Order: sequence, then C-alpha cells, then structure tokens
Amino acid sequence: MSRAIILTVLLTGLIIVGTSTPVWAAQLDARINPNESSSPFKMNYQKTIFIEYPNGGNLFDELRGKQWTVSGTADLSNPGVKDLLAKLNSKIISDGSQARISDLNVTYDFHLKARNISTSIDYKVIIEGTLTNYVITKDTQRTLIDLGWRGLSVDGEILIDGTDINIPLNLLKSEEPEAYTFFVGTEAEDILNAPLINADFILEQPMTNWHFLFDPTGITSDAATFGIDESIAGYVISSWTMGESSIREGIQIEKVFEAEITSDQKYVVRSVQSSDQGNLAAVGFGALDTLEGLEIAGITPTPPEGYATTSTGGFPVMIVYGMAGMAALGGIGFFIYSNRSLKKEAQGQQGISPNQLVSYETSASSGGYQTNRGEVQLKGDTDYQKTRNVYEDTQQQSPPQQQSPPPQAATPSMLDQACGCEADSGDPDYACDCAMQGHCICSADCKCSTDVCKEAVGQLS
Repeated sequence: MSRAIILTVLLTGLIIVGTSTPVWAAQLDARINPNESSSPFKMNYQKTIFIEYPNGGNLFDELRGKQWTVSGTADLSNPGVKDLLAKLNSKIISDGSQARISDLNVTYDFHLKARNISTSIDYKVIIEGTLTNYVITKDTQRTLIDLGWRGLSVDGEILIDGTDINIPLNLLKSEEPEAYTFFVGTEAEDILNAPLINADFILEQPMTNWHFLFDPTGITSDAATFGIDESIAGYVISSWTMGESSIREGIQIEKVFEAEITSDQKYVVRSVQSSDQGNLAAVGFGALDTLEGLEIAGITPTPPEGYATTSTGGFPVMIVYGMAGMAALGGIGFFIYSNRSLKKEAQGQQGISPNQLVSYETSASSGGYQTNRGEVQLKGDTDYQKTRNVYEDTQQQSPPQQQSPPPQAATPSMLDQACGCEADSGDPDYACDCAMQGHCICSADCKCSTDVCKEAVGQLS
C-alpha cells in the first residue's frame, strides 16, 4: 500500500513539474538532409503588446485614432542582416554547436492600432536561411548530425533600414516618441525591452521530450509511383515535433507579462507571446544521442530491423505499464484493507435476538372467521396498543342526517294584492271582465260597480 502511495506522489510531482515549464514565442521549421552540405530552416517570432487605458488619460489622448504599419524585407546585402547573422552564429557557438548559418533573409511586420480602451501592437519577424556544417561524422553505416543549434536567439537591437526589429520599446521610441516617455523608468520598460528574437526554450526542451515519428514512404517498393523526390528515395523521413500539451512537455499556454503604470491615470501594459513550436525533420531514420553534452542524432537510411513502432523511446509503453502497475497495487491494497476490516467486525448474532421478540394476533376476525395475520414486537412494558396493526382499526360510519325539504313560499292573500280590476284603471277603452271570469282580484279600495267585484270587496272589509 505504501508503494502505491509513493508512486502516486511521484507521478503527481512529475505532472506538476512538467506543466510548470515556461514557454516563449518562437516557431522552428527545419529539414536536415545529412547527404547534403546545407539545409534550409525557418524561424518565426511573434509577440503582441497591449497598452490599456480604461479611464482615458494623456496616453489615450496621445494614441487616440492612430493606426500604422512598419514592414519590410532584407537579405544578406543589408548591414542589419549581416549583424543579425553574426549574432546568431555567435549564439550557436556559445551553445556548443558546430553548425553555422551561411545565408539569411529577414521579413518583419509591425502593426499598431489604437482603440477606445486599449492599443495593440503586433510584432512579427521571420528569418529564413541556410544551415551548414551540421554533419559531425559520416561512415558507411550512419551519419551523426548536430542538433544543438536550435536556440536561435539574439540580445540587443538589430537595426534594419533604421528600424529595430528586436526590441519592442525602440519601435515605440522611433514611431511614438510622446507615448514612449510614459514607459521609461517603469516596470513596463522591462517588459518592452525583452527581445523578440528568442528561441531559448526550443533548445532547453530536450529532444527526448519531442514527439518522434518516421515516414517509411521512401523505402516502399512502389515509392516511384508517388512522384517522390529523388533526395529521399530509399530513405525514411524522421520527424520530431514539440509544442503540443503532454506529460512530456507540460501544458503549452500563452506567456503573459503585465505591469502597471501610475501617471495621470493608471495604465496597464501586457505582453502576450504564443507558445513555442518546433518541427524538425531529417532524411533517414534518426536515433537520438548526446556527445559531450551536445544533442545529436545518428541517421541511417532505414530503421533498425524489427523496429515497428512510429513513436519514440517506449514512453507510452512506460506510462501504460506504470498505470497498470499502480492499478494492481491499488487493488491489492483495497483487498488487504477489506480483509482487515472484516476481521475486526464482531462475530455471532448481529441485530435483535429472536429471544427478545413476542408475537401478537392482529386480526380477531374478518368476515366471521379467524385469520392468521400477526405481528411481533420487543418484550417489555411497551403498550401493544401503541404499535398495533392498522387492520384492527374499525371505522364506524354515522348514519346520514335527513335533510328537511326547503320551505315553500307562502301564497299571498287578497290583502297583499293590488287591484286587478281593469275598470279601475281609469282607461275608458277597458271594462271590468271580472263577471266573465267568475271571480275578482280586486283590492279593498276597488270602486268597480260589478256585482262580483262588490262581493269580493265586501269579503275583504
């Protein structure tokens, strides 16, 4: 059990360490041919600076509505490119590599755009060149190539046609001198002075952490039908890549640096750099090694006999076996713990003993005969009536109450009636018809002279 805990802690520590590695803004793309004396490469450096002024202020007034672009290209005939080439080769030598850059072309593009609450400045520099002297030794079986030249970085300014392509702050100094004064002497100055041309992390990330694949198309029997390049005919292509998030490399995220400036208002300067990426290919099957601390690769035309995997170093196999071993140890530990828990449990009768129970009949009769329904309860002084079964409850229904008929309305008497004799209406068109009807509905004050009416009035008086 203790071993499982130790392995779990170690794996967790490796993941934490792996995910805490820093990243920078450089992208490498190179293809090395050990059968040639030179090979092309390309480096892409990018960075974005945000200047935020949420409350307005003098800096906002200075940058309001501005938008401009500074771009250009240059080759080795430009003094600035020659200076960059010399500094890159000096950095390669300091890293212990024997490779050299023999040709170089530079493309740069800087773009500023001011908005209502912030201004963004995008920096992009692309260098393309030719790499030479990377073959260390070569024999009939394999070729050793130098891989220690990957950290293509320079410090200080690189002026091409009057524009510094390496230090972001110097671009602001030349293009926006009034805005430049807000950053001098602040923490933001350090952020803006960080070099753009920096690929140190690509060198610091060991090649053994890069993902390895090889393409065997060049050695297939029908390779010619695909129109394959003659330079790779009869060879496999090895490929190493970095930049994806993994346990080997850690989580690759943007690197953000931020600083506040307190002036007439509070301003924020943020530098955002994309994660590093690398794509390095070699003609032939590459086996990584080190030579006096320098990373190298032994290149052969085809993979070793029996080499069937396209992934490096058995790393996935180690992870699978490690996880399986941890699962097995965890299962063993669980069974050991369960066994010990069972041994500690009390033996014998569990719960209520049957000797402490007494039975009761719960239904004396049902439809005139005895049923076998019953219940049990604990022996003691408990009143059975508190726990008796609901089937013993008898519900008596009270007879329905008789409802008296609704009272009938009383018939009105002649005293309550108004005179119905039409002769008493005063209208000459009407005459009393009480004699024809045989009865009169006159009131006591009726003045009709008909005998029937007189008799009726006499009865009312």
